[in-house]
Amino acid sequence: MRKLRLSPSGIVLAILCAMYFLFFLNRTNLAIAGPAIQADLGLSNADLGLVFAAFGIPYAVLQPLGGAIGDRFGPRTTLAVCTLIVCVATGWVGAAGGVVSLFLARVLLGLGEGAGFPTATRAMAAWTPKGQWGFAQGITHTFSRVGGAAASLIVAGLIAMFAWRVAFFLLIPITLAWVIVWFWYYRDDPRTHSSVTPELLARLTPRKAGAAKSKIPWLALGRRMAPVTIVDFCYGWFLVVFQTWIPNYFIQNHGLNLSKTALFSTGVLFAGVIGDTVGGILTDTILHRSGNILLARRGVLILGFLGACLFMIPVVFTADLMVATICLSLAFFFAELIVAPIWALAMDIAPGYAGTASGMMNFGFGLASIISPIFFGVTIERTHNWTLAFSVSIAMLLLGAFLTCFLRPDRPFVDAKQ
Repeated sequence: MRKLRLSPSGIVLAILCAMYFLFFLNRTNLAIAGPAIQADLGLSNADLGLVFAAFGIPYAVLQPLGGAIGDRFGPRTTLAVCTLIVCVATGWVGAAGGVVSLFLARVLLGLGEGAGFPTATRAMAAWTPKGQWGFAQGITHTFSRVGGAAASLIVAGLIAMFAWRVAFFLLIPITLAWVIVWFWYYRDDPRTHSSVTPELLARLTPRKAGAAKSKIPWLALGRRMAPVTIVDFCYGWFLVVFQTWIPNYFIQNHGLNLSKTALFSTGVLFAGVIGDTVGGILTDTILHRSGNILLARRGVLILGFLGACLFMIPVVFTADLMVATICLSLAFFFAELIVAPIWALAMDIAPGYAGTASGMMNFGFGLASIISPIFFGVTIERTHNWTLAFSVSIAMLLLGAFLTCFLRPDRPFVDAKQ
């Protein structure tokens, strides 16, 4: 791992970590500012759930398409354009005057981020040795959760000092700086980078000449990735709850103010930071020591689903703030063990189409990010409690654990037409 961090591969990975951090900071800030925006613009829980869901509409659609764009045009250009769109969308949220403008701004944000993660996976597949794919996915998603957790403190602090709109405007120049660094350093083909040594090239997975421009076997690859997509939907349903509704849970269910909510939300979300890192290290360690990719990928996925389920059950029944916070933190830790192995699955199954395959997989999360926040918003609005909403999330975790048993990362995708 030390060589990875010091090599050009490590630098590319570090830049991608920064992108994941910024994408989630730009995405999660609305959840933290949500109560202030509700008060300022007069939005109901159902309105806020609709705005949360707006992100998922283009995000879901662009997962397979965005991954294909990254495969065809390369991560260098694709990620630069995606991040510029994120900048515009973030500024639009800060200037929004009602539910319609907020909805449209979040649609644009989903459009910008939709191609980002599958394309980043394409970049990892090209620049990271295969035996470290789980670590790469784990560490990048760790930084995404750091971004989500940091949003709690950053946005709450800016709201306290200025106003909720400032929290969005100040992110624009920081995100633009990332675009400059990425476009300056990254190259789609590691062989064209001046710092890449023959020793590093020998450890990277070779790509066929012209593979990025070859015709993508959509139907065959889609059938192969469909089981992974469904499992990712189950995980995504649960993750979206933490990305959108946890701050409101502490305010509405436990009566905390914004400052205390930021602290409790940060504590819960930082548990996911640890989970992402542990999941990546665990899945690669099992793979290296046992050589059993089914145990390395499926075993960690099942552990994550069942662990999260176990610790969500007390949340449904307790009224104690500390018990709920500890259980939510542990549930999120276990859920985030899922991230590295499920993203590595797409690289295991179809390394030659890593962007498209991971986009197909992450379509499940995109679909969940549309349905889950609306379901939570409407359910909480009508029942005035969180029992039913959390119970459905527990059921999704159990379903994900069961369906994981049918995933086959040990059978790489082969296009019959090749």
